[in-house]
Amino acid sequence: MEILLEFFAKGLVTMLTIAMPCVLTAACVGLVVGILQAVTQVQEQTIAAAPKIFSVFMVIIIMGTGYLQMLTNVFVEGANIAFEVIPQSEPFVLPHDYYNYTKPFIDEMKTDVKNDMTPMSELLKNAATFPTAPQSDKFNFLRNGSKEIPTPDFTERKKIMENKR
Repeated sequence: MEILLEFFAKGLVTMLTIAMPCVLTAACVGLVVGILQAVTQVQEQTIAAAPKIFSVFMVIIIMGTGYLQMLTNVFVEGANIAFEVIPQSEPFVLPHDYYNYTKPFIDEMKTDVKNDMTPMSELLKNAATFPTAPQSDKFNFLRNGSKEIPTPDFTERKKIMENKR
């Protein structure tokens, strides 16, 4: 668990390392342009935006290969942790060749848990037909003395009729 927290912290530091030069450049250019606008008393918003965009774009062009290398290193380290370090350090993770030597669910495919039920292979053969219970077993759950199909009262009938319109 500590290795994941450490990797998360390293990702945050990488993110800040990449973003900080762009933000600082935009702030410095904005300050200089703001001072020039205050001195000349020209208060146009597009004059302030264009130099910021250009300077941030130049920072990305100049330092882009370094940023790409940093991101590649973080990705490679994350993949190494995910596929090499964690599976070897956790004893409850299954080995990568586990299914080569086992046949999962093979017994469940032959018959269901109860012996009186239809085997799964028979159900798969007749997949287009819907298996139903015998007629004698239907509505066994309604043996509490109530009617099988309750009739709606006056207010329910009124709502039903309104919904049909």
